Order: sequence, then C-alpha cells, then structure tokens
Amino acid sequence: MDVTGNELLQVFEALANPHRLRIVASLREKRKYVSELAREIKMSRPLLYMHLQRLETAGLVIGKLELSDDGKAMKYFELAEFDYRITPEFITEAVRTLHDKAAEGTEAPHTKEEN
Repeated sequence: MDVTGNELLQVFEALANPHRLRIVASLREKRKYVSELAREIKMSRPLLYMHLQRLETAGLVIGKLELSDDGKAMKYFELAEFDYRITPEFITEAVRTLHDKAAEGTEAPHTKEEN
C-alpha cells in the first residue's frame, strides 16, 4: 500500500484514541447505522460523529447515507479496506514524503552578523 508520511500520521492520529479503536472493532463485524453504533459503544451521537469524522478523514471508515423503507435517512458506516504493516522500512519510506506544514514557508531568522 502506497501511503505518504502525512497520510500515515493521519491514520496513527485517528487510531490513537480508545473510542475510535472500539468503533473500528465494532464495525469489523458488519456495517452499522449511527444510532445502532452509538448504543453499542455507549456514546452520544454527536460525539460519535466527531470520532467517525476523524476515522473517515484517515480513510479507515466509509459513511453512506441511505433511505430506509419508511423514508427515513440513515447514515451507515463500514470499514474501508486497509492493511498496514508497520516496519522500519515502511516508516522510512513514509518519512521521505512527509511534509511538515508548520515548518513550510518558515526560515530561521537572520542575525545581524549574517546580514
């Protein structure tokens, strides 16, 4: 799997939370709609949506809006296909594509002696 350093960081950040790990584990069984998932992991829907957004942004889950038989809109989530094997070589390759947004465009300030 080709992944950039920044994408790898996004995945690590998304999984660095016990609630999000529980969500991934729950969705391994089958896709679920938000209310069902919220009841299962005992979390409010607004908080669950926040965690699902982080997982979706990292490419770990996929959300789909569907209409039920009675016309109600229901948001379903399922796991995306992913398989990360973290090795020193994998990390080395990812680091080569890492972009530090905070450091981009900033230079060390010049001292009077340098000018």
